[in-house]
Amino acid sequence: MATTRIDDSRLAVTEGRPELTAALAELVRERVRDEGLDPQADPGAVRGIADRVVSAHDRRSLTGAVDPLDDVAGLVDDLVASVSGFGALQPYLEDPTIEEVWINDPARVFVARQGSHELTTTILTPEEVRELVERMLKSSGRRLDLSQPFVDALLPGGHRLHVVLEGISRGFAAVNIRKFVALRLKPPDLR
Repeated sequence: MATTRIDDSRLAVTEGRPELTAALAELVRERVRDEGLDPQADPGAVRGIADRVVSAHDRRSLTGAVDPLDDVAGLVDDLVASVSGFGALQPYLEDPTIEEVWINDPARVFVARQGSHELTTTILTPEEVRELVERMLKSSGRRLDLSQPFVDALLPGGHRLHVVLEGISRGFAAVNIRKFVALRLKPPDLR
């Protein structure tokens, strides 16, 4: 893997973490494209690029040119999830206690944990939901359009994905991800 130098002049001053994360994620995506990487196939390389981008921003913050970062490691994780993973849904997919994730509306993301449904604090935009659906379907080779308004697919981790096209559902794409949670049962649990 080639080492890429980060062009510090492209790192803009932003107000608030979402804008900063989006700006830095775009820089990471550019580096990934420049290096010809498949972000889903090589998340380790994406993490290296994200580390370099965040380090460059952090160095600039020492000069006062940009705002300092509160949580460098957390920002790197967010960037890797945004570029290689499934963005704001990635923590739910990595949480072994969560069995299911669904989006009925971008502002209403639910999870099921031990058979109990919970509304999360995650709020997405319709555009973020579309981008997530595209990224999820890309790995399966499936597509979602008027000729196929419902899609079932497998995600790289073996999770089942079901998506209903925006317009067929209530104004937004409806997304359901069913995880296969491995439970270790003991003989008393089988009664």
